[in-house]
Amino acid sequence: MRPLLWNSTDPATGQPYTWDSPNLTWSGILEPGDPGYQPPNPSPKPKPTQTHKHMQRPFYPSRAAEQIVWLANFWNKLAGHSPALGISTLVCAAAIADARWLIYILGSWLPAVRAWQKSCTDAAAAAQNDPDTGVPMVLPVFVPPALPGASGDDPAVVPVAEGALRRIFDLVSLFKEHDGYDVTIGTDLGVEGSALNGPDFAILRPEISAIINGGKVEIKWTWRGYSKFLDQCEIQVDRGDGQGWRVLTFDTTPGYTDTQPFPAAVTQWKYRAIYRVDDAQAGLWSETISIAVGG
Repeated sequence: MRPLLWNSTDPATGQPYTWDSPNLTWSGILEPGDPGYQPPNPSPKPKPTQTHKHMQRPFYPSRAAEQIVWLANFWNKLAGHSPALGISTLVCAAAIADARWLIYILGSWLPAVRAWQKSCTDAAAAAQNDPDTGVPMVLPVFVPPALPGASGDDPAVVPVAEGALRRIFDLVSLFKEHDGYDVTIGTDLGVEGSALNGPDFAILRPEISAIINGGKVEIKWTWRGYSKFLDQCEIQVDRGDGQGWRVLTFDTTPGYTDTQPFPAAVTQWKYRAIYRVDDAQAGLWSETISIAVGG
């Protein structure tokens, strides 16, 4: 047994002893061989962190807008090629359901989420800075877009299990090995072709500028020639009101007009931008630009 000192550390935890440490007694600290000593429990092995790897195929576009076009072409033509590729009716129907679900997610649900996020940012700014109207605020509520219903020979779009794109890629790999597959079918389904060289995100950044036109700030930006590889341009603003940077917009068309009314006093508004891919920031922030407004 050894005495308890102010800097004694429990080897089981690597931290100072606490009142419920099993080997701490009124007389001191129990050591191996002492009656009543309790060896530390073996540390459980940490669970491996589950990561979601971004699947890439040379034929699959990198931008969401073009992915939607690819998926629509795939599900519209898959049934016509299924007999030649040995794809059963059930497997074909499941792949079409996967593709149509992803089209809904990328083309309807995700844009609605982004618009709602922007409305939440605007509401937070209004809650802090807008004039007092005497009427309690109504916060924006997210309402997901309705799933497309049945149309003609197409059944209604329904949710499917996670991994829809992975299943489609697995099916492509499978039918490419079938004797009935050829380049003509592959081209028609969009599963042939090579990847284009994308941008170097270690150095890629938007170039932005701003002018005042008609009492509003117009922000100029471009895709810098990489529109096929980018989804959005995130623009942030600092209005010099002590609130710091906030999201102004997630823009998909070059050029944006800031419709915020100018303040009464002359103020410096600052803007910066960064590209987005797969709903995440990509590359570097642009240079910060500043423009005087109000007064």
